[in-house]
Amino acid sequence: MDFNRSDALAAYRVQAKAWGAEHLRPEWIEHERETGTHHNAELHRLLAEQGFLAAGWPKEIGGSDVPPELAAAVTEEIQDFGLRMDGWITTWMVLHTIDQVGTPELKRHIIPRGLAGEAVIVLGYTEPSCGSDLAAVRSRAVRNGDEWVIDGAKMFTSTAHEGTHVFLLARTDPQAPKHRGLTLFLVPLDAEGIDIQPIYTLGGQRTNATFYNQVRIPDALRVGEIDAGWSVMRVALTFERSIGEGGFGPTFVSALRDWFASGPEERVARGRSSYVRRFLARTAIDDEVSRLMTLRVESILSHGGLPGVESSMLKLFRTETMQRQHGGLLDLLGAEAVIEGGRGPLNGDIDYAFRNSVLGTIAGGTSEILREVIAERRLGLPRTRPAK
Repeated sequence: MDFNRSDALAAYRVQAKAWGAEHLRPEWIEHERETGTHHNAELHRLLAEQGFLAAGWPKEIGGSDVPPELAAAVTEEIQDFGLRMDGWITTWMVLHTIDQVGTPELKRHIIPRGLAGEAVIVLGYTEPSCGSDLAAVRSRAVRNGDEWVIDGAKMFTSTAHEGTHVFLLARTDPQAPKHRGLTLFLVPLDAEGIDIQPIYTLGGQRTNATFYNQVRIPDALRVGEIDAGWSVMRVALTFERSIGEGGFGPTFVSALRDWFASGPEERVARGRSSYVRRFLARTAIDDEVSRLMTLRVESILSHGGLPGVESSMLKLFRTETMQRQHGGLLDLLGAEAVIEGGRGPLNGDIDYAFRNSVLGTIAGGTSEILREVIAERRLGLPRTRPAK
């Protein structure tokens, strides 16, 4: 592997910054913080209209002429501005999963709609009684002719109140062993029998509890083979855990270094202390490791592979590191770190970022589950509990 730093997006950053200056609006950040909704419908439509969502996809299924590198640079600009794009992230993951395992009919039905911004797909995995143990789901899907009837409940269905479909895991054979008898479906959220109730997290995000009562959908919205949902889940989780933050834009370290270097003498002196210098050095090393792990995952994906273990390693390292970094910064800055509203260090985002970093070690697979995946599939260690 070539470890030389090569910024593939460098030629597009000026264009992306100009786009951001023209289109991104500060009130969108305020609205996101007030509502807890990490999806902006107006921004999503804009990205779709200008072809950014469809960048890199084949023309025959709705792809655009926008260079993928420009789309990536624009996405980084949006993130640096302070906006989240959770609705697109989950849609992107499910579209790629459907592209891998869906029927030709389902691909023609949903992928062009997703790339056009018309379909926003959310995730329906976790349930009140199973947490991260997705194989223990109790939601049922029963075959009735050419339809399925779904009953059950899901927790933490983020963006469901803004979405059009939920990618839902249900048990289709209650007699099968735990990891079998599961099937995935693409369920329209406007179907009769669905109820969406808000839940607010430690980080202020609105997620949802969703309830399904005799919800009927056609078999054409099944994703993958019947009772083979666990295999489909592994594909979906690979894409979910492959999302990295290893770019070349402004980093947490550079922003913090610039903040210490500016302002009153006391702050500048504190920034030169051995404690702060060690903290910055450790953070820079962690960021570089995360960047390299991201490149490794991207390389496997670009060659048609599915980086199951590698994406779990990336997700575990990145989220644990982010929590440690923001927690360390709270200790370092003390009371200053909890000042919000743009008046504190780093625009007053430290406390907000720390609270969200706690959730990062849970969503998409807890750190404990990821350690088990790495131990079993990469290190070859035995399972710590009996297989069911």
